[in-house]
Amino acid sequence: MFWLRKKDNAPADSLAEQVGLDAEGFYRTGRMHCAEAVLMAMRNAYSPETPQDVVRVAAGFGGGSNAGCLCGAVSGGTMAFGLAVREDKRRVNRLTRQLHDWFRHEYGATCCRIATKNAKGKGGCAVLTGEVAKKAAELLEE
Repeated sequence: MFWLRKKDNAPADSLAEQVGLDAEGFYRTGRMHCAEAVLMAMRNAYSPETPQDVVRVAAGFGGGSNAGCLCGAVSGGTMAFGLAVREDKRRVNRLTRQLHDWFRHEYGATCCRIATKNAKGKGGCAVLTGEVAKKAAELLEE
């Protein structure tokens, strides 16, 4: 895919890495924002039977729900946990907490306004989107 960050287009080393690359790629196309991109990449990997239209539920979550609050990528990951772990709400809650804790450690806060500023030195929102999707997939694999 032309939009991938990896210049050599080598195959990903793991499913989690592929999910991250896919999410970043979806974001870079300009057709999806962070929440949609994470949710689509996770859906493709963990719940392909779910109609693609479900990604539309994430439409309002980009840019911290267009208010700069909770990062849309984190929101997308949280929604994806619900698709991937349908019968275990406790696990979904635990995964969500782990994703939030990881994100806060990496980007300083789960607030989009703060995380976006802190992400600039790490490659910006496209890279942040890919990293969140990758981490969400890693958490599911544990």
